[in-house]
Amino acid sequence: MFKFFIGFVLLSRLVGNPFLALIILLVILYILDRRYVGIFPSVMKPFRRGRQISKLRTTISLNPNDVSSKFELAKHLTERKKYKEANELLLQIKDRYEQSAEFWVELGYVNLKLGHLDEGESQIKRGLEINRKAQYGQPYLRLAETFRHTDHDKALNYVTQFQEIQSSSSEAYYLAGSMYKALGRNEDAKRAFAESTAIYRSLPKYKKRQERGWALRSFFAKLR
Repeated sequence: MFKFFIGFVLLSRLVGNPFLALIILLVILYILDRRYVGIFPSVMKPFRRGRQISKLRTTISLNPNDVSSKFELAKHLTERKKYKEANELLLQIKDRYEQSAEFWVELGYVNLKLGHLDEGESQIKRGLEINRKAQYGQPYLRLAETFRHTDHDKALNYVTQFQEIQSSSSEAYYLAGSMYKALGRNEDAKRAFAESTAIYRSLPKYKKRQERGWALRSFFAKLR
């Protein structure tokens, strides 16, 4: 923080405008985060997603029976938090994806976000029964996140199931630590946070960027 302040003072003198200096420093901080850490969201991603959504809508208007485009559009709409529209699209293609784990976990997640917790949980579990490793186990984390404030035991159980699939995940151990902390199991929480940072250190370079944000969260959570 002290280095940031010194940099701000020096840059202010250089450009002659404190406000402009602050903007430049924030831009530099953002670029460094996107390159080395990955906590801040991508500025360009929403624009790329918007173009893809527009393209898919055009494709579907020309060919209403294009179920793969409808599925892809539904996933993009979910990312934009347009859950109701995504749900309507998914229901339109349900008959074509009865045996698809990807479909059921996507539909389940949409229903979780719409507040239909029992239905959403059931649909995600149906998808995981078809393929336990669907989306690399991420549906387990989605379920854990959904129930972390209302049913700690259930949430922790889903985190544990994710860990069985992704044993080298800082995110999983961070969530486990959060669950333990909520349950008042502080020593277990500290061990989970410590394991999260230890796992991060053991990861190959290409994987570290993906997990770095969770390792940082675990590091600071362990200090509290």
